[in-house]
Amino acid sequence: MTKQAKQIVRDARRRGVTIAVAESITGGKIASTLVGIPGASAVLRLGIVAYATEMKRRVLGVDGRLLDKHGAVHPKVAKQMALGVRKLGAIGKDAVTIGIATTGVAGPDPQDGAEVGLTFIAVSVGDETEVHEYRFEGGRNEIRYEATQVALALVEEVLRQFKA
Repeated sequence: MTKQAKQIVRDARRRGVTIAVAESITGGKIASTLVGIPGASAVLRLGIVAYATEMKRRVLGVDGRLLDKHGAVHPKVAKQMALGVRKLGAIGKDAVTIGIATTGVAGPDPQDGAEVGLTFIAVSVGDETEVHEYRFEGGRNEIRYEATQVALALVEEVLRQFKA
C-alpha cells in the first residue's frame, strides 16, 4: 500500500489536488495510509472517522431520515458522506478536489439488515459523485484492508483525470 499511497501523494501534489476522507468501515486506514507519506500535508485536507451512525448525521450532514430508513450501510449514505467531507474540508472558496467515503459491515455480525462484507465507497469530484458497491470476503481485518485498498485505487483512478 505504501507504493500506492506514494503515487497518490506525488500525483495529487503535482496536479494541485486536495483530498478529504470520511471513513466508517475503514476506521481511519485511508487517511493513515496517506499521512504515512512525506508531503501528504499538501494533499490530505481532512480525515474524519464517523463510526457511529449519529456522527454521520451530525458531522457529515447525512440525512437523518435516510439513516433511520436504511441504516448507515447504503449507497446514498456513502454519497452524502463524500459530499459532506468535501464541504467540511473547504477553506473559504478553496474547495476540496476529491472527497472519498466508506461505509459497510466488517463483521462479525450483520448490521441494519446488511450482510458482512457489504461495502459502499463513494468518490466525489466536481459535480459528480459515484458510489461503488463491493462484497468483500474474509474476517473483519481482511474486509477493512480490502476496502482501504479499493478506496485508494479509486483515488488513483480519479487522479488520472487531472492534468499534471
